Amino acid sequence: MRNTMEIGGYRAIIQFDPDIEMFRGEFVGLNGGADFYARDVSGLMREGAASLKVFLEMCEEDGVEPGRTYSGRFNLRIPSELHADVVVAAAAEGKSLNQWVTDTLGDRIAPEPA
Repeated sequence: MRNTMEIGGYRAIIQFDPDIEMFRGEFVGLNGGADFYARDVSGLMREGAASLKVFLEMCEEDGVEPGRTYSGRFNLRIPSELHADVVVAAAAEGKSLNQWVTDTLGDRIAPEPA
């Protein structure tokens, strides 16, 4: 995925902040906030590892699980016309609506070839 980086088994979203002319990384999927800043990729890796280390140490001290857990369910609101089109697309592939959406989302976030 673009604009993401994995550090220590955790994923971070990377964005450029033009006000300070630095890249900002923010870990996602954590039970709290952990961000970091740097001017280049190697700096992001270094600062991200340091930020994550502090976050994980704090979690351990407080007895908090660092990563969020997800139920595997979410509600989605889409226009009724799109809903109808998705049902047809799923049926055309011989899939349930749930399986079609799961497959489509999985295809969308699959890692890009190197």
